[in-house]
Amino acid sequence: MAAGSKSAELDRKKFFSDPILVGMIGMLLVSLVLFVVYPLFILMIDSVWQEGHFTFDVFKRVLRVQRFREAFGNTLLLGVITGLLSTALGLLFAYVDIYVKVKSKIMKRIFNVISLLPVVSPPFVLSLSTIMLFGKSGIITRSLLHIYDSNVYGLKGIVIVQTLTFFPVCYLMLKGLLKNVDPSLEEAARDMGASRWKVFTSVTFPLLLPGLGNAFLVTFIESVADFANPMLIGGDFDTLATTIYLQVTGSYDSTGAAAMSVILLSLTLVLFFIQKYYLEKKTAATLTGKASRARMLITDKSVTVPLTLLCTLVALFVILMYMMIPLGALFTLWGRDYSLSLKWFDYLFKYSGIKAFQDSFILSAIAAPITGLLSMIISYLVVKKKFKARGFIEFTSMLAMAVPGTVLGIGYIRGYANGLFHTGIMAGLYGTGTILIIVFIVRSLPVGTRSGISALRQIDKSIEESAYDLGAGSGKVFMSVTLPLIKDSFFSGLVTSFVRSITAISAIILLVTPQFLLITCQINEFAEKGYYGVACAYATILIAIVYASVLVMNLFIKFFGTSKKIKEEE
Repeated sequence: MAAGSKSAELDRKKFFSDPILVGMIGMLLVSLVLFVVYPLFILMIDSVWQEGHFTFDVFKRVLRVQRFREAFGNTLLLGVITGLLSTALGLLFAYVDIYVKVKSKIMKRIFNVISLLPVVSPPFVLSLSTIMLFGKSGIITRSLLHIYDSNVYGLKGIVIVQTLTFFPVCYLMLKGLLKNVDPSLEEAARDMGASRWKVFTSVTFPLLLPGLGNAFLVTFIESVADFANPMLIGGDFDTLATTIYLQVTGSYDSTGAAAMSVILLSLTLVLFFIQKYYLEKKTAATLTGKASRARMLITDKSVTVPLTLLCTLVALFVILMYMMIPLGALFTLWGRDYSLSLKWFDYLFKYSGIKAFQDSFILSAIAAPITGLLSMIISYLVVKKKFKARGFIEFTSMLAMAVPGTVLGIGYIRGYANGLFHTGIMAGLYGTGTILIIVFIVRSLPVGTRSGISALRQIDKSIEESAYDLGAGSGKVFMSVTLPLIKDSFFSGLVTSFVRSITAISAIILLVTPQFLLITCQINEFAEKGYYGVACAYATILIAIVYASVLVMNLFIKFFGTSKKIKEEE
């Protein structure tokens, strides 16, 4: 015991003797409490503390509202349907990619394009495409099929759009799991006379169950938290995210919106905890290590032809949906005059377009490097250091992943419009560009942190210990040893943060003021008014900016990232 206490005391002295390390931890704790914990905490307090006493009257009032009850049921229904369809479609693509022998290189490229499209597009692009293809003035429904009363709004429209938006995420998750299924288990069942369907249902599928549950819950959370698609194509099908927004902008009832936000937040947090701390671990325990032998790909045409044909049709449909955006920006008048014209781009740049792109680019460009550096610092502290607040920092930095954007937006309104705890302190933050940058950082932090943690766990601690033994402090070690080794993850996180910031809408639509014009808000505004040509012009340029950013990232990593030799050794 004495030796243990001396060792602990020595570790404490070593810890506090490094002022840079202590300063970083202190700065992170204050920032995370102020900008992640506090807005959510004030939401909960404001919804139960009225006129100096504790009460559930606001919740009772909200629960009596028919629109809210319908929105809650709609949200659960939408989440379940979207989760099931996205997981099934993701599994189909992953299975074809890993198990089926695809001779065509084009098919593989299509798979890569499909997995990249949701990353490089604004959140409501597919809603725009669906309206323009299948709406009352749709090119397919009206111009080709001569259907003049087509209605794509409501549950069916949102389900289609969300499924096509989220299934690539399931595909990427399940692709990694299928790679780790040992082929010898499946081949043993085949040798005993089992059909391929029997092998899949009795061997492969049971091994994948935790991973499928994980993919379903991730999609479910994304679906119930989605604001942009239900707002654009939802029609009279209300969800919690849109109801909260309308409670503020339509009913001017921010207290009621706070109570609704707490209910939505409780739902997403419960699902997040199940996904993060149960299913994710169970998946890792079920599928560990590498396959013992190479997998024999399926070549039977009775299997390969229908599966690849189905995937190809879905993939081509998704690509067609995305192609409609630049086409919509070039058509003179959607639904009537399909001659090509640049009139919508002219309109865009003549009326506030340049300011919208300038404001969005500047704010996102400021947020991206801060997010990238913070992500790497948090990852470094979580993986490489031991201190009491480590678990709190890791959990809080990942918490924003489970918080719907509209909930976070309401939290910032309630938390900063009148200052901290309504004291007026930091009230000047509300309505400025700074608060938008902070929201961008908070929303992007979980992705960068998760990437950084994965990268740092692959670095042997002896490399950094050698630098410490030579007298370097934590700051020096991090900047000169650790960061260069994880620069691929750092740069990837930086670009991802920029992309997420410039395409964000749900968290900032309630916070943006007339002083700032943001691209996504402009797209949403013009689409709601039915000016699809202008909305498509904005979206086309935005997609080009995002795609160029991803391309620059890939080129940077290729030429300046980790050396090819190191990658081959890994």
